[in-house]
Amino acid sequence: MSLALFPLNTVLFPGCTLDLQLFEARYLDMISRCMKKGESFGVVCILDGREVGMAPDGYALIGCEALIRDFKQQDNGLLGIRVEGGRRFRVRDAGVQKDQLLVAEVQWLEELPDPPLEEEDADLLALLQALAEHPMVASLDMGTHAEGQQALANQLAYLLPFTEADKIDLLQLDDPQQRLDAIQMLLDELQGELFTQ
Repeated sequence: MSLALFPLNTVLFPGCTLDLQLFEARYLDMISRCMKKGESFGVVCILDGREVGMAPDGYALIGCEALIRDFKQQDNGLLGIRVEGGRRFRVRDAGVQKDQLLVAEVQWLEELPDPPLEEEDADLLALLQALAEHPMVASLDMGTHAEGQQALANQLAYLLPFTEADKIDLLQLDDPQQRLDAIQMLLDELQGELFTQ
């Protein structure tokens, strides 16, 4: 499957909301094509290079499909769009088109069934509910009510202040329980750093 890629300094997760402001012609054209054809595009995290200008030198080979949910003209005249994370994918082969748009052959990653939340997930669920009260998180209108481990893991991985490298590692994990365990380990590390400062 061929997918246009939008390299960003962020990692998108399935079911999560991302607001984008567009001003580069290649991305305005890409969004226009996606909307006319009812298609999606892919978000990959930049590892080396910048968001603006030429295609970045390095980006993660795992990404998340972006489904356009809303769009509007911003006060500054730029186009703003809101996307929701769809399926995860792995980049197999990529090339830069004449208009500098990055297009890749991708392989969709299989999603395991979403197991129900368990008693030991209560602390992480409480953390998600606390995050949902933050104005920036509330403005994303994601709902932040996790009905299963997959949704809980995706939303926490997306919203918590982990490094991009850690978020890419989390996105690669297929098993929701493994992802929750990894999130708990990262949280323990963050708490450890806070206490040693």
